[in-house]
Amino acid sequence: MGNTNSGTYVRVFANDSVWMEDSAVEQLQTTARNLSAIRAAVGLPDLHPGRGYPVGAAFFSINHFYPALVGGDIGCGMQLLETDLASHKTSPSKIEKALGNIDSPLPEHSITPATYGQLEQLAQQAGDTDLRYLLSMLGTIGGGNHFAEWQAVDAIYEEGVLNKKQLYLLVHSGSRGLGGAILRQHVERFGHAGLVADSTAAKDYLDQHDAAIGFAQLNRQHIASRMLRAVRATGRCMLDVTHNHVGVHQWQGQQGYLHRKGATPSDQGLVVIPGSRGDFSYVVRPVASRHDALDSLAHGAGRKWARSDCKGRLKPRFTLAALQQTRFGSTVVCADKDLIYEEAPQAYKEVDGVVQTLLDCGLLHLVARLKPVLTYKKGAMACC
Repeated sequence: MGNTNSGTYVRVFANDSVWMEDSAVEQLQTTARNLSAIRAAVGLPDLHPGRGYPVGAAFFSINHFYPALVGGDIGCGMQLLETDLASHKTSPSKIEKALGNIDSPLPEHSITPATYGQLEQLAQQAGDTDLRYLLSMLGTIGGGNHFAEWQAVDAIYEEGVLNKKQLYLLVHSGSRGLGGAILRQHVERFGHAGLVADSTAAKDYLDQHDAAIGFAQLNRQHIASRMLRAVRATGRCMLDVTHNHVGVHQWQGQQGYLHRKGATPSDQGLVVIPGSRGDFSYVVRPVASRHDALDSLAHGAGRKWARSDCKGRLKPRFTLAALQQTRFGSTVVCADKDLIYEEAPQAYKEVDGVVQTLLDCGLLHLVARLKPVLTYKKGAMACC
């Protein structure tokens, strides 16, 4: 469905195969109407209400851009690695035992001089951020909807891309508080009015924004490395894309800025669209130059229930032990009882419907479908 709102292009990609909340569409339209520099707004099928602005959306603006549309977890995204672990020889219990707890900071001896130098540079670029903070967060997943998941190939749609015999590792994490600190600093100074393009304030924010993205990418690399070391495996990175960011973009002949808030780029090669921890994930090949979707795809299944509603809805029906196992026989490692309920599969839309919508709209081609083997969220002695 789509419409123009006071000259602003607004479109929601949804059909009967995906559940869509009316308040999410209203929030998208309100954002497009109230932020004066917005010229286009797109809701993907994982669209759901957020704090002030919808998640699962992309926005194009001219002359101004809006840090609040990016949100606090700047650089949050997904990295997918093909590992040398054979899927038929690896069980959830073996992986869980080998992993142990990976919530604590990385051991100092595992941080190379090159990595230390990268962190020093990022700390300075982010506005003299405390280097010790970045060191303490590096290689940790964090809370909320972040996770690392070992996955097996369930179906192949395009030959020669994924290997059905191997296990894959999907890491979903972000800038671990750095992006939130940057956003808070910005809002304290400028509120939600946005920044004039090419102004000193805009340049300062973009420098910090890029530092947060750099740290988020480095963090995903180190999460993957420590998990691979724990199980004595190696991995090859297949993709790493962010879904919370802003950057220079052209749309309908206009130069401006594209904001993605929970939206995956469709102009950077393969992407992965994960479900919840008890659902499939899809590796897909985006169809190029779909500017009507602001060159974006869904970044996941999208929430169906607010976090505050999950425990009340699910506790009468499911024990904690039941939610630590999935219909696939996979295991969920999470010592945070509230988080188990907040991130339960039932709290999310069905990823099959989300992907089918995008397929029906001609926005992607299917490459492979993955199913979870073990999902790691928080260990028994989590400190983050």
